Amino acid sequence: MEPKTLTAEVRESRGKGPARQLRKQGLIPAIFYGPGVEPAKLQLSPKALARVVGGAYGRNQILSLEYGGEKKLALLKDLEVDPVTRDLLHADLYAISEDREVQTRVPFETKGRAIGVQKGARMRKLFRTLPVRALPQNVPASIVHDVAPLDMGAIVQVEDLVLPEGVEVTYPPNRRVLLIEAKERKKRTEEEEEAAEGAEGEVAPAAG
Repeated sequence: MEPKTLTAEVRESRGKGPARQLRKQGLIPAIFYGPGVEPAKLQLSPKALARVVGGAYGRNQILSLEYGGEKKLALLKDLEVDPVTRDLLHADLYAISEDREVQTRVPFETKGRAIGVQKGARMRKLFRTLPVRALPQNVPASIVHDVAPLDMGAIVQVEDLVLPEGVEVTYPPNRRVLLIEAKERKKRTEEEEEAAEGAEGEVAPAAG
């Protein structure tokens, strides 16, 4: 994964009032912090931020953060979003190093159509994302599992996943992540059973 450049400026003001003024100017406040760096109050373009984290890696995209004549590697740690307008309001940027592992979550995806599903079973994916530990540059865009060979009753555990080199899923090896299971049949109630039995015992009246 190649870092994407994000330019920011140091801000001196803090508080709700200055933050509102920033947003009127088309900027948002941000904080940069982490191991080995002095925390820095920044301001940046929300459009630029959305653009650099809008690719395949999402929030796991490595950022080359440029501010005050410096360049630092960072990840988007947290993002405050307006619940109504969905406008970006504030960003937390976390300092990283290419030789220090990070822990994050990546999408869990499947490919193919399981044999069991073709027979009428259903596939149940237990997690939309999986927690991983890896060097920042090794974090995958997603973890993909081929379900095509899976028959009815198949169970996929963490230890069954094929992971990129240097990537570890931090769940226990025997944690289930996917099932191919028979569809549940609707059980008839006692009333329905009695009604069915009654209907079978009825005799049609003779004509005339």
